[in-house]
Amino acid sequence: MTDAQAPAQQPAQQPEQPSARPLVRRATERGVTTLTLDSPHNRNALSTRLVTELHEALAEAAADADVRAVLLTHTGSTFCAGADLTEAGSADAASAPLGLARLLRTVTELPKPVVARVTGHVRAGGLGLLGCCDISVAGPATSFAFTEARLGLAPAVISLPLLPRLDPRAAARYYLTGERFDADEASRIGLVTVSAEDPDETLAPILDGLRRASPQGLAESKKLVTADVLRRFDRDTGELAQQSARLFASAEAREGMTAFLERRDPVWAR
Repeated sequence: MTDAQAPAQQPAQQPEQPSARPLVRRATERGVTTLTLDSPHNRNALSTRLVTELHEALAEAAADADVRAVLLTHTGSTFCAGADLTEAGSADAASAPLGLARLLRTVTELPKPVVARVTGHVRAGGLGLLGCCDISVAGPATSFAFTEARLGLAPAVISLPLLPRLDPRAAARYYLTGERFDADEASRIGLVTVSAEDPDETLAPILDGLRRASPQGLAESKKLVTADVLRRFDRDTGELAQQSARLFASAEAREGMTAFLERRDPVWAR
């Protein structure tokens, strides 16, 4: 074959840009809507766009009479890394804590049960998203850490769903130290429902039970188990959102977040 006969060379395929596709993928099968966090370029961080898409997907599931439950899962090795630190200096940064609180409340008071399937790492604000799910199953490759104190921050807004559910002594330890812990420990302290070698096998009877339940029965039963958490939202959202916004704007937090993004120790580390 001569050069003239050779097929034209195809341009190199460019990597898909995050803006070109949804960050939250939706699929519904047999009464369960699966919402997949699909933003691996930033470890499924809670960017403004991902939070907006997740709100929209949850509202769609809530309005669908055929949906009994929502399954929240993820692509990549991280379920959710928490706040998107690259947006910390943006014009929307001051309102981000209230936006996160609204998302956590939406999950908590959704009339459909929200079940989390976690097979990767969870950090900071991602723990709040996990903590407001009604049922959660974590696989053996998972790890968890409240990293806020190491960045000059505090787990303020995410405390709304978490503190009513976590073992108090464990919350004190992990809030203060930022230590990593595994799925067994997460189950022991009340962060997740089940630590499982095979999350999908464990989820099968759970999802089957939810499919067999009536919409009214699910909604009213969920109200009973979330009542105390929602009272905390009513009482403390404003104060904790203000605390979070104040900390994010502080010089100490700017140093902590900059050090994290630059992969170095902050100036206070010893």
